[in-house]
Amino acid sequence: MLQTPSGGAGSGTAARDSGLMSIGTVLNVLRDEFPEVTISKIRFLESEGLIEPQRTPSGYRKFSAGDVERLGHVLRMQRDHYLPLKVIREHLDAMERGEAVPLPVVGRQRTADDVPGLAPAEGPTVARVGRAELLAAADIDEGELEEWESYGLIAPLEDGVYDAEAVTVASLVAELGRFGIEPRHLRLMKAAADREAGLVDQVVAPLRRHRNPQTRAHAEARTKELAALTVKLHAALVQTALGVRLP
Repeated sequence: MLQTPSGGAGSGTAARDSGLMSIGTVLNVLRDEFPEVTISKIRFLESEGLIEPQRTPSGYRKFSAGDVERLGHVLRMQRDHYLPLKVIREHLDAMERGEAVPLPVVGRQRTADDVPGLAPAEGPTVARVGRAELLAAADIDEGELEEWESYGLIAPLEDGVYDAEAVTVASLVAELGRFGIEPRHLRLMKAAADREAGLVDQVVAPLRRHRNPQTRAHAEARTKELAALTVKLHAALVQTALGVRLP
């Protein structure tokens, strides 16, 4: 039997009788797969137009099974594919209209190396994006992008376009901002990433300068291998420092 949160018992009973759930019950259902989800997060997704729960005359939210399923899709696409909310909303709306639409592929996708049992993402990843495309994909405005660029979190390439990874960075910076972590707070993370990249570069630099083309090609593979190990070590150190273990 579904459990209702403390308080508002009358509205909780009515919701249960009509097949609808309170926000507290939805939270309990979602936390099996998304232990980090909060009531504030659910309310935020509602404010962004991702879900539209019904309301009782007294203002209590009442969620249908479809609402909960849609919430699960939203959280899964954020977690596994790093998609911005605008892209997720458009994708789900198209699905509800009965359109056969492939899952958008923007920036870095979470792979089986990140989550055991996760199948590799299908479809190509866009190599470069223009400024307008970056703003749309990350669901941010010009002012936000300019601020992040001023802190060195995002930088265009020489021809003025952006690497697709910039979409991932922008989406994560925006998501952290919703928890009160401002871009200026992330300068230390950027500095640490630059130092880690410099360390990797020192290791592979002799290979890149080698006359043998095969050795230079090996440098690229070695860079990717060291980058993956560095990212895993960084994540493990952060988890150890916080005393948490991510799924």
